[in-house]
Amino acid sequence: MKKAFVLLLLSLCFSGSFSQKINRFNPDSLQTVVVDSAVANIRARGGLYVQDFIDQILRDTSFYEAFRNMKKYAFTAENRVYTYDKNDKVEGKIYRKLKHSNTTSGHKIQYLAKADSGKIYKRNGKYELYTTEMFDYIFMNAYNTDFVKGGDSQNAGGKNESYKSKLKTLIFSPGRPVSGIPFISKKTEIFSPEMKPYYRYEFARGTYLDSIPVYRFKIIQKANLRDDQKDEVMIKELTTIFDRRDFQILGRYVDMKFKNFVMDFNVQMDIELNHFGGELLPTKISYQGNWDVPFHKEERASFLVLHKDYKEEK
Repeated sequence: MKKAFVLLLLSLCFSGSFSQKINRFNPDSLQTVVVDSAVANIRARGGLYVQDFIDQILRDTSFYEAFRNMKKYAFTAENRVYTYDKNDKVEGKIYRKLKHSNTTSGHKIQYLAKADSGKIYKRNGKYELYTTEMFDYIFMNAYNTDFVKGGDSQNAGGKNESYKSKLKTLIFSPGRPVSGIPFISKKTEIFSPEMKPYYRYEFARGTYLDSIPVYRFKIIQKANLRDDQKDEVMIKELTTIFDRRDFQILGRYVDMKFKNFVMDFNVQMDIELNHFGGELLPTKISYQGNWDVPFHKEERASFLVLHKDYKEEK
């Protein structure tokens, strides 16, 4: 379990196509935002400064709370996972449609549809890829996972708690250091004095999901960096979607790439939220990535998680 977690964490930190975006699920919250003002490098616009966005990213808790809020709702989840060979041809497929509900006796899951095909499992019944194993562990049970305090995963407790904490920090608190990962621990701290010079900032106004007025704040690696400076940048882009009405975070897209003699990964991940009954809840989680570490088969995978039909349960 420890090995599986560390490998997925490396892949999230979010290959043959190292310099190119992987066109699979194309997990990019920009697709759901229509920009209605020109993108510009910002100093101050509309009374907002770069530091205002950075401060909100660092102190925000609503993004994490949205996952905890799911425990109050029944909802339907559709999960799709694809694995690929070294030529990026689909090697395996997993599909699940699940109905989640809460009753006095606890959380229940009803399988509405389930289909696997291709190279998914080893002979011993375990998943072929660690990425798939960790997807199942983290997302298949929705809020009954380690993203949520009080989750009753059979793997909860013990040494794994520190690994889960690192993963939660990376996804829900970008910009903070993630310690204990060789070579990249400080590279996640993109707002530090050491890392800030490597990035530029872009700001735009727009509309999210056709109706919600938003700010789109992009942190992007500068184009004119020297090769040795580029080697210091792991997070190539972090885009955050803010609700203009209350400054809550509605979406987050991260593009991460890193390559040295120990590891090679290229990952994009997107999480989107929306309001249901005045409460923020997750609607889409998508991931695509390649990673390769010594003495282990290269892994290529993508997944898409869609949550819909939220209904509050008393």
